[in-house]
Amino acid sequence: MTASTPPTGLEPPRPLREFWGYFSDNRGALTGLFIVAFVLLLAAFAPLIAPYAPDLTDSSVFLSPPAWQKGGTSAHWLGTDAIGRDILSRLIFGARLSLAIGLAVVALSVVMGTVLGLTAGYFRGLFEIAVMRLMDIILTLPSLLLAIVIVAILGPGLMNAMLAVAVVVLPHYVRITRAAVITEMAKDYVTAARMNGAGHLRLMFNEVLPNCTAPLIVQASLGISTAILDAAALGFLGLGAQPPSPEWGTMLADAREFVLRAWWVVTFPGLAILVTVLAFNLLGDGLRDAFDPKLKR
Repeated sequence: MTASTPPTGLEPPRPLREFWGYFSDNRGALTGLFIVAFVLLLAAFAPLIAPYAPDLTDSSVFLSPPAWQKGGTSAHWLGTDAIGRDILSRLIFGARLSLAIGLAVVALSVVMGTVLGLTAGYFRGLFEIAVMRLMDIILTLPSLLLAIVIVAILGPGLMNAMLAVAVVVLPHYVRITRAAVITEMAKDYVTAARMNGAGHLRLMFNEVLPNCTAPLIVQASLGISTAILDAAALGFLGLGAQPPSPEWGTMLADAREFVLRAWWVVTFPGLAILVTVLAFNLLGDGLRDAFDPKLKR
């Protein structure tokens, strides 16, 4: 007879199932995930969902109120702006633009920050000192003021605003990556890989970097909300996306003079920014709780 292994009653650990278990325990994180997914769907299918083109004007409905308010019409559920453009359509297309800004800024800053933080934490010495002091200088400056200065030098525009915001949030990714790399470099598996003849590139990208991704994912999810806020602030100041682009910050800037007599032109873009930023923050908190063993219940 073949001896069989007695059952232990314990299943092997499943990282994805364990991660989802901790993540789903956080109702705020689930709410943020659903809202983010909803906004992503709106952005992806904006041409199919939006009732009108974002720049389509109608001279017969200047500053028309929402459908439920006196004087509103069911043709424009959230009303129209000062030149007759449908606010709901502009919000839906603005979700595409604002999310694209947030994702592009985070992608650029994560790549640059990971490379700088990885090399600084791995090689140490003068290079590390130079990189970290530069990041400290950037952190000492008010983020929005620094972004305004960069855009003022490069010129107003969407691409320049994205680059400015990426530079502003870059130090966070550099510092997180460097700290994680220094921690991982002291572990036995790195020493074993080095003893087996692994070169610098293999140690950095095959051994160390994969174990530093968890804090970067959390910071990236939180960084999207920061990027959306900063881009909206630059758009509000006229330094980001330029009219007639339906970016949420630009919509707020266009509506400033109508605040007292047309509340909807300011309220709905502001709510869109508020809900989206809050959703990404809740999602980031849930990811942090699921990834960090110290926070697991």
